[in-house]
Amino acid sequence: MIIVKFKDLDIHEKVLEGIKAAGFTECSPVQAQTLPVALQGTDIAAQSQTGTGKTAAFLIAMFSRMLKMPPSGKGSPRALIIAPTRELAVQIMAEADLIGGSTGFKMLAVYGGIDYQKQRDEISKGVDVLIGTPGRLIDYLKQKVYSLKHTQFLVIDEADRLFDMGFISDLRFLLKRLSPYDKRQSMLYSATLSHRVLELCYEHMNLPKKFEVTPETITVDLIDQGLYHVGKSEKLGLLLGILRHEPEGRYLIFCNTRVVVDMIDRFLNANGHPTSSITGELQQQKRMKVLAQFKEGAVPILVATSVASRGLHIDGVTHVINYDIPEDPEDYVHRIGRTARAGACGKAICLACETYVHALADVEEYIKKSIRVIPVTDEMVVTGYKKVSRHSPKKSLPTGANRSGAPKKSSHGHAAGGPGSQNRGRPRPGKK
Repeated sequence: MIIVKFKDLDIHEKVLEGIKAAGFTECSPVQAQTLPVALQGTDIAAQSQTGTGKTAAFLIAMFSRMLKMPPSGKGSPRALIIAPTRELAVQIMAEADLIGGSTGFKMLAVYGGIDYQKQRDEISKGVDVLIGTPGRLIDYLKQKVYSLKHTQFLVIDEADRLFDMGFISDLRFLLKRLSPYDKRQSMLYSATLSHRVLELCYEHMNLPKKFEVTPETITVDLIDQGLYHVGKSEKLGLLLGILRHEPEGRYLIFCNTRVVVDMIDRFLNANGHPTSSITGELQQQKRMKVLAQFKEGAVPILVATSVASRGLHIDGVTHVINYDIPEDPEDYVHRIGRTARAGACGKAICLACETYVHALADVEEYIKKSIRVIPVTDEMVVTGYKKVSRHSPKKSLPTGANRSGAPKKSSHGHAAGGPGSQNRGRPRPGKK
């Protein structure tokens, strides 16, 4: 593989300063392939996922060209970046601040949930780079807080996710109000360049050059994947066993429903494992606080629905556990892609119970490989743990609590029982 260094490309000096501040020296595959073309002003459509350096790729090209050309008119941001989720918009903004720190550009991220009037006031003052989710962008556009008639750069990030989340109409609304396709540079990134994504490219871009850099299914080969076949009654005990086996890991646990996320959150905290959770219903300010705590390592375990599987760059996630196998095989790839990012090592573990094991065949067909089955041993399943009721509140851990998950002793000296508290070697009712 040919190594491409940023200093060897036609990148503006001020952007090179930001690249150096970010600690980058060599291009990732998506950067090496797309940057030489994007720096010339050509539209691009790239198949690439999060964690491969695509955000830096479009920011570097965009900032370099913005520094070399004058603004085309007032009232419009020079660049518009559309993202499907609030988390991704925040992530892009953080990287833009780092890479573009020496450019002097005024940048702003807008999204629902917080600071409505503050964001509105900032846009009205004028910004060079506007990053946002479709709903909030359209809201301000309809109020004529800003215009897109003179915008010089367009970036559509995670286009397939925008389709999946039902934003296609909103996306088309924005694109139809932009400057003409031949008067701007457009860059689109998507995990898959599906027919509907390519149709959008041909309709609203100027003969984009296609790049199929990192098909998402390839990345699963970099992750150590394992699968436990386990009954529903023993899933909690096995989950505790996994956490005890490698207590120093940073875990991202995925469940299929909010109800199960809440239950796992309360269960792990009750059994000595500091945990936080996020779902689609969590208020934006609380969600950002939880994510910040997890990214900083203050909380070592995060439980989530698939809302957290896309568009999040979280360094240091050592384990992804699919407590529930996702019924959409693409979600499986997105979920496990939260570990082993940028070439780091990572593990992905599935707990295949009778409720969701039917989805396993579709997942394995999609990733084109069989997931290694790990035998469930008696030692792996914790049988004495503290139960939580469906409506019991989440309690803070007492001072000095650790992550050992040691079972709570009853007044008689025995471990408090759980669904799997019986001896696993003992015959069970109805079985011989």
